[in-house]
Amino acid sequence: MDKTKIKVQAFLARVPLFNSMRPEELDRIALGTTECHVARGETIFQRGDPCVGFHAVVYGQVKLSFVSVNGAEKVIELVGPGHSFGEALMFMGSPYIVSAQAMADSLLLHVAKPTIFREIQNDPGFACKMLAGLSQRMHALMCDLESYSLRSGTQRVSAYLLKEQPGSTEITLPVAKAVLASRLNLTPEHFSRIMSELSGQQLISFKGRRVTILDPDKLRLCAG
Repeated sequence: MDKTKIKVQAFLARVPLFNSMRPEELDRIALGTTECHVARGETIFQRGDPCVGFHAVVYGQVKLSFVSVNGAEKVIELVGPGHSFGEALMFMGSPYIVSAQAMADSLLLHVAKPTIFREIQNDPGFACKMLAGLSQRMHALMCDLESYSLRSGTQRVSAYLLKEQPGSTEITLPVAKAVLASRLNLTPEHFSRIMSELSGQQLISFKGRRVTILDPDKLRLCAG
């Protein structure tokens, strides 16, 4: 068997949408999967481009965002290793409603739409697995909406720092602070002010993208 195919199957098996699938199912999906090496800063697709499949991140990070007519950007999601994006639009037959850009040198897997639809037609159980994965994504987005609507900026930043690298007090922010601020629905100035306030309270210290959590218990209280 082709070594590249085995590698692709191993990557697919770690993606939440596929991690409960049988080896023979992964065999078939791997045949319709293409590796995409994307350099940092490279655009993967733009809003309005046709969606002919979906992507999974093997390594690296991808930013999904809207850009307004005056050039202001709103980051919707930062997609890291083991996660996927574009599934819902693939099923809807709609063009992309966001743009995607690599925030680091990344390896993506693109799974072609006909491959997924063929599996669904052959096995209703496959459709249930896909629905379960999409439901998890929807739940995560609803949690984001709740956070934006009901939690303060300090609560959002504190919660993000605590979950970025669970169990670790040493964190490296994965993207520039302006990008992270947009992801948390904050202005860069507001984000910087919150970080300075947390530092002034001796809950964290930071230099550049390196953040040290000095008092996890008190930071949890700030996170609500």
